[in-house]
Parts: sequence; C-alpha cells; structure tokens
Amino acid sequence: MLPPAARLAARRLVGLASSSASEAAARRLSPSPISYAAAGCSSRLFSTALNYHINSPENNPDMPWEFTEANMKKVNEILSHYPSNYKQSGIIPMLDLAQQQHGGWVPVAAMNAIAKIVGVAPIRVYEVATFYTMFNRTKVGKYHLLVCGTTPCMIRGSREIEEALLDHLGVKRNEVTSDGLFSVGEMECMGCCVNAPMIAVADYSKGSEGYTYNYYEDLTPKRVVEIVEMLRRGETPPRGTQNPERKNCGPAGGNTTLHSEPKPPPCRDLDAC
Repeated sequence: MLPPAARLAARRLVGLASSSASEAAARRLSPSPISYAAAGCSSRLFSTALNYHINSPENNPDMPWEFTEANMKKVNEILSHYPSNYKQSGIIPMLDLAQQQHGGWVPVAAMNAIAKIVGVAPIRVYEVATFYTMFNRTKVGKYHLLVCGTTPCMIRGSREIEEALLDHLGVKRNEVTSDGLFSVGEMECMGCCVNAPMIAVADYSKGSEGYTYNYYEDLTPKRVVEIVEMLRRGETPPRGTQNPERKNCGPAGGNTTLHSEPKPPPCRDLDAC
C-alpha cells in the first residue's frame, strides 16, 4: 500500500490529467480560440491563465503604439540610470509608464515598443509583464479599485468591502463599469495591516501626468461606497485612515502612553555622577 503522501500525489496527478483531457476535448470541439474561451473553457489550473493572450481589435501586435513626446523624455531619463549594455534593466519602469499612458493597462503593442527601445526580443518584455500582477494586460477603469485580500484584511472584513463595491457598481471582479470609470480587482498585502481593511485606488483619469495611487484604510462597506461616489464626482477623498478617531496608524482615541518627552538614559559613568 502506498504511503499517504504518495496517494495524495497520485490523486493530484489523476485530477490534472482529467482536467487536461477535458480542455483538449473542448479545443477539438471549438472552431476557434475565441469560441473556446467563450464556451467557458479558458479558466486554467496553472499560472498560464494569467499569461493567456488572444488578439483583439484593441490589443494586438499590429496596433500603432509609441510613447508620447513628454513620456519619451521620461524614457530617456529612465535609460540614463543604466549602462548602455544593460538597457533592459529599464523594462519595469517603462512598463509602468506605458500603463499610465494607456489608461491603466499595457497592450502587447506597447510591450513590443519597449522591446525595440531596449533592444531585446519581445518575449523578454512579455516575461516581465506577465510575472508582475501590478501590470494590467486587459482594460481597467479610470479608477482601478484594488481590495487587499491578505489574511489581516480578510479577518477585518475585506470580503464585505469587495461585496459592497461590486454590488454598488454592478460588476464582477475585474470587469469595467459601462461608463468606463471603475473596475475592481484584488491585491495581496499592501503593507498597512494595522489599518485593515483597506483598498488602493489607481487613478488613471488624468493620464500619466496626473496619475496617483492612494491608500484608503480602516474602511467600512458604507465608507467605501462614499469614496466611490466622491471619485465619480471628481472630488479627492482624504487618503489614509477613514476612522476619525485615529491619526495615521495611531490607536483610536489617541496615545495611552508616551505623553511626554522621553527621559535621558541613566548615568553610566559613576565617576561623572
């Protein structure tokens, strides 16, 4: 009889084989990749689901794409930080700049343009863009709302925050509202666990020149909807904690210790004392 670990591995292999066989059958029955995806077979068990690309009228390698004149100056400034034989080190900041210019996402044509600038094969840029989840490769809203889904935020109610956003906007995760203003995604650990739950808002409404990325913390379902409506009206919600009893990351109601200047350390030199 196989040990427990071997039995578990065998079950997983059988499951993966069944999944692969089902997917292969769906491909044979589908006349094209588009209809295969439309049939609901595009979900995958592996990270290739994040790397999958199908050409579309708004995202294909034949689209004309280049940095604006103002952003090209930023590209040259980025490249100035690296030796001429290491220009590929600027791929990440250039992808970020391209995403800001293109309304919050990076089309494959932009990746090709970056590859040409740094003198590498396009696959080298694709590898970077598909590895880092902060690079969006499908269209997002002008305000891209990212809900923290890591354990501290989840315990403090991030699921309810996401549900409030999706219900209020009438979309599913990673969908864009019909007016193009909002989309909702998930991000892992934003580093403000003490102020959980929280969201980040990537504001692409003003292009790369006016791009902002702000945290909104100590949220409630009611407050996150209010923030959305403020953004819709073109207002700027106060960033940081949304709890009026807190200051930054301090305790609600104010400090309970350290109310005075710290005392100097005791004298260690007995002769001097």
